[in-house]
Amino acid sequence: MVPVWKLNAAQVLGLASLGVWLGGRIKRLAPVLDRMNVPVPIVGGMVFAIAALALRDRVVNLEADTGLRDLLMVAFMTTIGLSARLQLLREGGSAVVKLLGIATFGAILQNLFGMGLAKALGLDARLGILAGSVALTGGPATSVAFGSTFEKLGVHNATEVAMASATFGIAVAGLIGGYIGGLLIRRHGLKGGGHGGAVAQESAIGPTLPQTVAIVGIAMGLGNLLSLQMERMGLILPAYIGAMIVAAVIRNLGWARVAQAEIDMVGRIALYLFIVMAMITLRLWELAHLALPLLAILTAQVALCWAMCVTVVYWGMGRNYESAVSSAGFCGFMLGITANAVACMEELVEKFGAAPQAFLVVPVVGAFLIDFTNSLIITAMANFTR
Repeated sequence: MVPVWKLNAAQVLGLASLGVWLGGRIKRLAPVLDRMNVPVPIVGGMVFAIAALALRDRVVNLEADTGLRDLLMVAFMTTIGLSARLQLLREGGSAVVKLLGIATFGAILQNLFGMGLAKALGLDARLGILAGSVALTGGPATSVAFGSTFEKLGVHNATEVAMASATFGIAVAGLIGGYIGGLLIRRHGLKGGGHGGAVAQESAIGPTLPQTVAIVGIAMGLGNLLSLQMERMGLILPAYIGAMIVAAVIRNLGWARVAQAEIDMVGRIALYLFIVMAMITLRLWELAHLALPLLAILTAQVALCWAMCVTVVYWGMGRNYESAVSSAGFCGFMLGITANAVACMEELVEKFGAAPQAFLVVPVVGAFLIDFTNSLIITAMANFTR
């Protein structure tokens, strides 16, 4: 009997902090990772994910507490809400609509592509939807939500297939998103609007860092109450939506003074730790459940997303530096999760300059709006193939 090591929240935090440090060290020792624009936490987190896979069922099975991981995800998305100034929303309104349209089109393509390949390989066409927008555009949460629905429709092991496919997507998105954006930037000789964080820093002196952390915490607490109320009304949305909304209200109604530089700092810390924790809890061994035909479908889905990033997204979003950074983000959330998207974009702006519009548009679409349209697409296609 292989022993089980249950990692508590403090141990997970320690490993996540070590992972961020390791990621930076490994990137310095392996410059190819830096040239590929692979985010630091992805590199460090992958070390732990591979180690957990190597140890599993041989030496020790690791079970990590996910409470702190989920809390940090909410904290990170709260900083996105605090960054959503009305001025930027007005300037980026049309870009939000464009990217949502492209993402919705991409989700439909993922399913049509997956269904066609599944049929060609002699599989149930609905497996193509599970290995399409359910797992990739939707991510783990959508995989769990719709897995049981597909099982009721007669698709065996639908949840396991979707979760394994989502794991595949998260791992790949973190590795190639930044590379795609960097490729576009270098190919077209693009330049950013100055170095810094996600959005342009404000000149006014803001609150101290502890006060900013306090504001984030208040928004998270109030946002949780809002999310619970949404659930009572029958709305099933990601847990961080309430906090994002409250944070945006706090920022734009002027209830508290916030400095963008400090928001960026808190957001980056939460993001880096969250990603490593997410990689620690990434169940790579579930990929063993993916038969060769499904792996073929997922590989083709990666190629489809790559092609969309360098054509439809780049061209549709303006053929400029912002659109190149948005392409990296698009890859992040269309194959993985929003955290992948932001991490890949962070890697690019650190090297090439700020992209404020991309950091507004991509999280709003990837973390919120696409969930609505994707749910409708999945439901319609699942019923069509019954």
